[in-house]
Amino acid sequence: MLRTFDLVLVGVMTAAAAVTYTIKHRAELKLEEVHRLEAEIKLEKDTIDLLKADWALLSQPNRLERLVNNYNGELQLAPTPSTSLVHARELPMLKSQIPVPDITEAKAGSAKKAKPVPAAPEAEDEDLMATGSVE
Repeated sequence: MLRTFDLVLVGVMTAAAAVTYTIKHRAELKLEEVHRLEAEIKLEKDTIDLLKADWALLSQPNRLERLVNNYNGELQLAPTPSTSLVHARELPMLKSQIPVPDITEAKAGSAKKAKPVPAAPEAEDEDLMATGSVE
């Protein structure tokens, strides 16, 4: 009986060692993936910093003024009049804020032939705008 018990314990120890090795190997793979992702993130941040510096160089007022003076004949640029600018409160309401028409039963009899007006979509995705601004 002692031999059977010893063999069972050896089997359990071997299985435990195999499971431990498998877990350790998976953890090392995940750690390598984390290091790879951190390197990619650092590369992206460096690229963003480089692009910001490039944008700052390209949008310098002195440079833009020089370009406007050089190419004024071809481009015929003119300042934007202040009457062309609007405030956000002057824009039309969002699609999600459009009121739904109220059809009562009295109107429903005469409106049976009329095509029903669809309700305003509930999706707020149509109301969101991407500006593309960089801070």
